[in-house]
Amino acid sequence: MQPSFSIVPSEQPAGVRPRLPEWLRRALPTSDTFAKTRGLLSELNLNTVCQSAKCPNHWECWAKGTASFMIGGDRCTRACGFCAISTLKPQALDDTEPDRVAEAASRMQLRHVVVTAVARDDLQDGGAAHFARTIQAIRERSPSMIIEVLTPDFLLKTSAIDCVLEAKPHIFNHNMETVRRLTPAVRSRATYDRSLAVLEMVRRRASYRVYTKSGLMLGLGEQEQELMDTMHDLRGVDCDILTLGQYLQPTLKHLPVQEFVSPERFDRYGEQGRAMGFCHVASGPMVRSSYHADAFNANEAEQKTPAG
Repeated sequence: MQPSFSIVPSEQPAGVRPRLPEWLRRALPTSDTFAKTRGLLSELNLNTVCQSAKCPNHWECWAKGTASFMIGGDRCTRACGFCAISTLKPQALDDTEPDRVAEAASRMQLRHVVVTAVARDDLQDGGAAHFARTIQAIRERSPSMIIEVLTPDFLLKTSAIDCVLEAKPHIFNHNMETVRRLTPAVRSRATYDRSLAVLEMVRRRASYRVYTKSGLMLGLGEQEQELMDTMHDLRGVDCDILTLGQYLQPTLKHLPVQEFVSPERFDRYGEQGRAMGFCHVASGPMVRSSYHADAFNANEAEQKTPAG
């Protein structure tokens, strides 16, 4: 018999965001490091997904001296229902940005850096070459740093994915975001099958051992079996790393929260993911794609990865 786990319905009236359950409330950290991180990002004129996407963890991450860099500008060519990033007309790429990201990562003495980007469907390569230049700039300054990229789907262009892979990031992340049924409402222009195909293409075309990663937000109205199906689909394309976190509505203009999933349920999903064969699973209410990304240990992962 399966144990019961609670789901707290949001019971959200129109135009009002629901009150957060206790497990999602956090005191803001007080740290000189927070101000130093903010100052460095401002000095180098860098965008972070922490700020642009209104990530609830950015206070904690900046206080610890970490950040997820967002390249390609702060304007996205898509308008996903969950995302707070601006959808104004994108600006031209800044050729100095890769070096500025590399400088920031070096000065912050990061062990593991995460680089993401807005979707740039206006560019022929979707911004892939800009990703590659950023990876190369980081590696030149910090040869031992683990480099993780969180990419858009590049409209499944083989040349774009190859371009990023040629720069050899250690981890290639592309998020599914939600289950198949909810994808049309949650993600602008993206499709469920295309995202799976991106991860499969990365695995198939990489000339080296790259770890693939994907994440989902919970609380958008998905059913448990739908989540299990998506997790199985990810394992079907040999995805290595999985993140599961609670969706939080960034503004009243975005999709409402349908439910708050309890920490106990997240723990159970994490156990089920590890049993499916993911070599690393981060599952919890405050988990985001890049939150505590440096907790992933490639050596430990290799020992956990099933043979064959």
